[in-house]
Amino acid sequence: MPTLRRRRSSARFAAQALELSVAVPQVIAHRMARLAFAGASPSARDRREFRRMGAEKVAAFYESWNAMYLALLRANLNLALSPFQVWWSPMRGHRTGLSILGHGLAPISRRAAANARRLRRRRIV
Repeated sequence: MPTLRRRRSSARFAAQALELSVAVPQVIAHRMARLAFAGASPSARDRREFRRMGAEKVAAFYESWNAMYLALLRANLNLALSPFQVWWSPMRGHRTGLSILGHGLAPISRRAAANARRLRRRRIV
């Protein structure tokens, strides 16, 4: 059973990383093209998108930071409540690290994928 859980955690982390690696270039390309076409006088729609671009990065950072903090807190509580379990399972640290990274990557991956879907439907010009 622990190997299945480890595989699921690794697979989930890999899927999030893959989703992020596909969505981020799409979003960046769309937004850079929009910046280039907007020029010195961006429209109201462009200004909203540019403002959203900055605000969502800050929100995603804090959401990711909070998720990683809570995952680390849970891992520390598990470690404190079972002092000898670490010695019995050497892969536990690896699983815990992947879990913390996965929790931190989830909000960023979710937002990037949502942005890619949203921006794919819109025209640049």
